[in-house]
Amino acid sequence: MNDENDSLLVVKQLSKTFPIGRDGFMRRTEGTHMAVDRVDLSIDAGETVGLVGESGSGKSTLARMILRLIEPTEGKIYFKGADIGALPEDEMRAVRTKLQMIFQDPYGSLNPRMTILHIVAEPMDIHFNLSREEKKGRVVEMLKGVGLGSDVLSRYPHEFSGGQRQRIGIARAMILNPELVVADEPVSALDVTIQAQVIALLSDLQKKRNLSYLFIAHDLSLVERFCDKTAVIYLGKIVELAQSDQLPRRPLHPYTQRLLASVPTQNPRERGKQMPTPEVNSYPSYCSHHELEPPCLIEAYPKHSVACHLRPIEKTALKI
Repeated sequence: MNDENDSLLVVKQLSKTFPIGRDGFMRRTEGTHMAVDRVDLSIDAGETVGLVGESGSGKSTLARMILRLIEPTEGKIYFKGADIGALPEDEMRAVRTKLQMIFQDPYGSLNPRMTILHIVAEPMDIHFNLSREEKKGRVVEMLKGVGLGSDVLSRYPHEFSGGQRQRIGIARAMILNPELVVADEPVSALDVTIQAQVIALLSDLQKKRNLSYLFIAHDLSLVERFCDKTAVIYLGKIVELAQSDQLPRRPLHPYTQRLLASVPTQNPRERGKQMPTPEVNSYPSYCSHHELEPPCLIEAYPKHSVACHLRPIEKTALKI
């Protein structure tokens, strides 16, 4: 794990517990749900880290804690060496310009009653004191940077396609010149052709602005192509962390193996070999060690860590 001063973002032992309530007059709390459990993660300047796992595994909760949209139950979040979890709201306000988010739903994340000019300019209204002409000039320049012209300024979100709306969402996220962008499944609602265009746009913006991304996705092949390293999250825990091009070739954790095996294939001879992913809300029945103390991430190979009691057995079986 990197020191908090070595990376742009360092997360240490981050956890989030939600109360489980019962409807009724007293609204009693019947228990708790551990959504994220003692996660360690780091992102360097200019790096893209992929976060993969099935729905309910804790991906979005972790992302929202990093941005302090929700407060963690335990743990530390360091951004450029500063513990942002301890910052008061007035100091955190300045940091928020450097931390932005691209949402999954390009329509639901845009206010249908606002024009594109006001949607993209709104972050500047909150953080900067600019004249109307200055804001308009920056919006026009930003829209041009995402492939849209100034003729869209007076139009509304419903007048655009899904891909165009996501470009507008990206423009809104980039207008404050952030250093870290959390992209929460930004292309999952788009068709394959538009996905490729949006990924190319994100890559181009990263090169021009030296951006760092936390890229949340279900598509493992997309993560392999776009991300530098990939973290696999299961039941709120990071169970494997490796370079993105190496993870599909040498998956060590059983959950990672099943995620990869569940990816649809066009080869009819391979379809029978596919496995369903484990149930996300319970420990898998195939794990004979699930009642033991959860293991920590251990580096099994250079730049490849895994949290699994079976790691020594798998390492021997793989003969690498």
